[in-house]
Amino acid sequence: MDKIKRIAFDFGGVIIRQNQQQAVERFKQIGLLDAEERLGAYTQQGFFGELEEGKITAEDFRWQLSLLIGRAVTIEDCSYAWRGYCDGLPQRNLEALQRLRREGYGLSILSNTNPFMMGWALSQDFDGNGHSLADYVDALYLSYQMKVMKPSAEIFRRVLEAEGVRPEELLFVDDSPHNISAAQELGIVTFQAVNGEDWTTKLFQLLRLP
Repeated sequence: MDKIKRIAFDFGGVIIRQNQQQAVERFKQIGLLDAEERLGAYTQQGFFGELEEGKITAEDFRWQLSLLIGRAVTIEDCSYAWRGYCDGLPQRNLEALQRLRREGYGLSILSNTNPFMMGWALSQDFDGNGHSLADYVDALYLSYQMKVMKPSAEIFRRVLEAEGVRPEELLFVDDSPHNISAAQELGIVTFQAVNGEDWTTKLFQLLRLP
């Protein structure tokens, strides 16, 4: 662990607690009756996946969802439904990010996400104290902006290149076993968090921080 210079965190299931069922219920509320079949825990499919891969815009998504439901939904409806994935933002996670920065680690977010989730996360409403997610990290690697999703090897290679580090100098924290395996295949050091559980103490122990 002495070689670690940068730490890349997943967003959903790591920084925030993630609740897929809550998202399903919210999409049902706005009229998507088969939401269970369309929403995934880690990776999205269909035009939901196209949104997170940057193949369509937020407005394209709103339009396609409206056609599927059979009535016009608003951008606000879409934001409300997507944000159902967020089941809380533990203060300890934010405090861990702040401590890791003080310890000299460069921090980034590497997330399969979309403009609706990031519209909130990158606003001053994020932490309840007027700070956005961007205030806690040095870089953001977001699937819809990069137009590639985890667990593709390409997204990890692009992060390594942008960070200017070798695989053994990057620690990747994620709750998806598929994403963890993909990173390990490239020689990246990994730590698998468990959605909803406190990962901070174990991570500090891994990094040998008192």
